[in-house]
Amino acid sequence: MSLFIGVDVGGTKVLAAAVSTSGRLVRTARRETPDRNEDPMVVEDALTDAVHAVAGSRRVDGVGIAAAGFVDAAGERVMFAPHLPFRGEEVRARLMERWDTTVMLDNDANCTARAEVTYGAARGATDAVVITLGTGIGGAVVIGGRVHRGRNGMAGEFGHMQVVPQGRACECGGVGCWEQYCSGNALARAARARLGEAPTLLEQACDGDPDLLTGPMVTSAAEQGDQLALAAFEEIGSWLGVGTANLVAAFDPDVVVVGGGVCDAGDLLLGPARHALSTSLVGVGHRVVPPVLRATLGPSAGAVGAASMVRIAVQDHPRVFRTSGTRARARLRAARGTSRRR
Repeated sequence: MSLFIGVDVGGTKVLAAAVSTSGRLVRTARRETPDRNEDPMVVEDALTDAVHAVAGSRRVDGVGIAAAGFVDAAGERVMFAPHLPFRGEEVRARLMERWDTTVMLDNDANCTARAEVTYGAARGATDAVVITLGTGIGGAVVIGGRVHRGRNGMAGEFGHMQVVPQGRACECGGVGCWEQYCSGNALARAARARLGEAPTLLEQACDGDPDLLTGPMVTSAAEQGDQLALAAFEEIGSWLGVGTANLVAAFDPDVVVVGGGVCDAGDLLLGPARHALSTSLVGVGHRVVPPVLRATLGPSAGAVGAASMVRIAVQDHPRVFRTSGTRARARLRAARGTSRRR
């Protein structure tokens, strides 16, 4: 039986998973992502460790990488990653040589979109917007049932749209980016700002030290009815709805799907987002407002989509992938050129 592995590489974790043809996770391994100031090879070591843990002694037919960064149009390099130490790195070529198997690379949100369109909340949709909320914000656009990657392969980087001129500094080097107001980091920040207002479960969770407060702690407190945690979600959810309204105005999709770790909170996040969308979207009384749905596959969607991506590539071009490393890379480029000429 073939073994295809998807790896989701985010700002805080690496998730590797063997994925079945039905999108089911068969075996997983999770590792922490090294600090973004580390050498890129340290991150690749974490990926390698996770892939080997999933594969065990089995031969791997292909690995798909879902990277939290800007991936070039050829799917070869991570050109820039705000939360990872990649700056034009030839990630795909290095990992093909290192793992001796086929490797495909794309942005994590694009992989999430592939998974949700194939197996999840956007199944059957022709046009969709996918938003992923984790350490930052990722995004993808599906047009005509296909992920739209754009001229540089970087379409869908919604998190770095400026929403507040002269706003908060962002890891990307800009200021006022959407992800500074709506993300896992933003949720923890919003909760920290409220500590001390009243006795709260948040203070107990972090032992009174705001620096120890994390997004999952805020989610847990909100699920128990903590008012300060709920207020933090109201703030983040409202920002999500405002940004979503802009995307709906631009793309007019059938559906908006929200994934990533922050969406584990469900309607604590999506309730305020839907309300803000309904009050912010232009022409709301004269159009069909798309539903805002939680991603069916949750935080594993990036890995599922990455595995599906490489599985389809190998099945479509079986002769290309009978060798690995440099020769496989050259054959893949030739196959892509033939497809484009057709």
